[in-house]
Amino acid sequence: MTAVFEPWNETRGGEIIAEHANQEGATLVILHALQEAFGHVPQAAIPMVAQALNLSRAEVHGVFTFYHDFRHEPAGRHVLKLCRAEACQAAGGDALAARAEAKLGVSLGNTTPDDRVTLESIYCLGLCATAPSAMLDGRLIGRLDQRRLDALVAEAQR
Repeated sequence: MTAVFEPWNETRGGEIIAEHANQEGATLVILHALQEAFGHVPQAAIPMVAQALNLSRAEVHGVFTFYHDFRHEPAGRHVLKLCRAEACQAAGGDALAARAEAKLGVSLGNTTPDDRVTLESIYCLGLCATAPSAMLDGRLIGRLDQRRLDALVAEAQR
């Protein structure tokens, strides 16, 4: 099921920031709340968060870029995340990532031109005992091989 997000609105963004500004770990809490509301963290929100928390823009940007789940643009209708941790790479994850990129026509971190699929990296889903793992729209998939990957890509493209 595809999530529906609000369009970016500076007033609404300010409300979300104010709602969470006094919480412990407010930077992360606010960034998550913004992404939950808008489907991404708009570039315009970064200075707003910085001002509200008395931080520099660089500090907020540093937090934003450190965590792989935050994005500046909305994701596609489906998000396919491939585990890129060392164990999954050693079990054939590099070849599977290259296969997914070729099938979708985009590199990791990008969305297909039709906005159907965003292909992302994730680091350790905890399922890498025997084969690489993935996640499609929050659903964990272990024991990833070429056949299972092809099925996931086809499902995401629907």
